[in-house]
Amino acid sequence: MVYAGLWEILHCKKTIIPKDMNDTFQQISLVGFMKHNGGLEFRTSSETDYQFRARIQDIHLNPGGITHGGFIMSLMDSGMGTAAHRVLGKNARAATITFDVKFISASKMGDLLIGTAKVLRKTRSLVFMQGELRCGEQLIATAEGIWKVL
Repeated sequence: MVYAGLWEILHCKKTIIPKDMNDTFQQISLVGFMKHNGGLEFRTSSETDYQFRARIQDIHLNPGGITHGGFIMSLMDSGMGTAAHRVLGKNARAATITFDVKFISASKMGDLLIGTAKVLRKTRSLVFMQGELRCGEQLIATAEGIWKVL
């Protein structure tokens, strides 16, 4: 394991990147909702495991100064939805039909949130997934969802 930078260590405890995983995230928010929301970076870890990340900006904060729950849900839905598209293959489309998020702790301006998406099961018509969102070792939220193949 290696640590991913002094800033992350100071502000989010630490961000650990397994040595066997590609460290290259790719910006996938070229148009639409998540681009407007500050962007989302994504990478594939394995055939069923994916990661996504975003840095918290002032536009993501609620009046209390912490990350708005709606942004956390959007980030997780977009990251997990991208994983569903990737596992289905090229030119496949899917839409979220159920999404359950549990908020565990808060994040703040400047935090780097890293999410994981795990494909639990894929059928011809549905993709079942679980996800987590962390800031370093701190668990921010968990999610479960089902995506309908269109």
